[in-house]
Amino acid sequence: MGVQQANLISVKLLNRNDVFRECAMKKNRHVISRVLPGSIAEELEVETGDILLSVNDMEVEDVLDYRYLMNEEEVVLQIEKKNGEIWDLEVQKDYEEDMGMEFDSGLMDDYRSCSNRCIFCFIDQMPSGMRDTLYFKDDDTRLSFLQGNYVTLTNMSEHDIDRIIRYRLEPMNISFQTMNPELRCRMLRNRFAGTALEKVRRLYDAGIAMNGQVVLCRGINDGAELEYTLQQLSVYAPVLESVSIVPVGLTKYREGLYPLQAFTREDACALLEQVHRWQKIMMERCGLHFVHASDEWYILAGRELPEEDSYDGYLQLENGVGMLRLLENEVKEELERRQGDDREVSVTIATGKLAGPFLESFVGLIRQKYPNVHADIRVIVNRFFGENITVSGLITGRDLKEQLSGTELGDRILLPCNMLRSGESVFLDDMTVEELSASLGKEIRIVDEGGADFVSAVLEPEEEKILRRRQMYEQTSSCHSGQAECGEIHSV
Repeated sequence: MGVQQANLISVKLLNRNDVFRECAMKKNRHVISRVLPGSIAEELEVETGDILLSVNDMEVEDVLDYRYLMNEEEVVLQIEKKNGEIWDLEVQKDYEEDMGMEFDSGLMDDYRSCSNRCIFCFIDQMPSGMRDTLYFKDDDTRLSFLQGNYVTLTNMSEHDIDRIIRYRLEPMNISFQTMNPELRCRMLRNRFAGTALEKVRRLYDAGIAMNGQVVLCRGINDGAELEYTLQQLSVYAPVLESVSIVPVGLTKYREGLYPLQAFTREDACALLEQVHRWQKIMMERCGLHFVHASDEWYILAGRELPEEDSYDGYLQLENGVGMLRLLENEVKEELERRQGDDREVSVTIATGKLAGPFLESFVGLIRQKYPNVHADIRVIVNRFFGENITVSGLITGRDLKEQLSGTELGDRILLPCNMLRSGESVFLDDMTVEELSASLGKEIRIVDEGGADFVSAVLEPEEEKILRRRQMYEQTSSCHSGQAECGEIHSV
């Protein structure tokens, strides 16, 4: 319908005394932090600092309630103005049209922190002195739907499950680790972690689509334990659409933590045999490969990546499942659309150890059509977190500066967007892109996800770039909260 066509049916100004009792009963009062220019809310003279009390006479618990209630063509908002007046705003709009209001918190509620003390927790392995948001451990069911985060179920109440079913919040992303209740309690160090698995049955019975994750720890939940886990989880297919197996990430900051060991090449080969066997079983049973190994396993085992049709539509890209295969296919598709020429290009591409060989092969494909392109792949060793961390998403500005300084860098440096904080040009160690660029004396271009942008970034300089990063453990603010993104330690 658009803002200009929005029809304000009525504005009812109530005396504060007439509604004092009603307002006092409302525990959820959501302060409006921003009104978007040209929005319906601006047209209705809603202002920053006003408080949303209810929608259609219903209390708004959080952003899930807000979005659900706002998906109507006629809504009545009750707003408390900064001067204490209470306004009832009755509005006609398009279905799902946004009012243009943002709130103090992205969830319109407190973020739920994790109550587990997992033996594999990555946040426990980070050094001190980083920004506070990086140490926040979320285990929030709402973020599973809104941002794709994985939850352990230990924070999920019956009320949460009721709302998931009522609002059809799917897919839900669940971090299983194991289906052995006793082992799960030990791995999560939470005595309720085993019984929390019973909640999966309610979601399954309601037909709520789910994706699962198993963080594999050597000698703990692998081998026979993983076999049992896959047997138990296979019962929930195809409502449970996929299960990814990812290796535990181990940094150098593990003093005093549970003694975990890195996987070997032999371990990776055994894991892949187990996964491929289960894929054959599940394809015959329900037409899905169901269980997927992240790209790291294939690289560690020295095996070729599976073909595209093995990924069931890339359901687990955020866990590094099929990310490199998809990127390769996108690079090839983009190059097929191009004619090629003799332009001269000289760039440096900095990345992690995991993606380095693949980017080398992508540059080779580009050079088949653009023979005068020179793109030097620089694999950055992660000295900040430790050399066992091989993904580009955890490379810091400090490591980039130290390992690129004093070398030939060509016309510009290309960096993947997953190195940066969402919406900002800031690395994990708070160094900015501008600071790194000034230190190296070179233009830096941030490359968005996708093969087409990779090809474009190599071939074509660009004056400005919108910086995006899939967030890691950090919260977002929220108008259209469902569009927010989150990150993972397995990002390439």
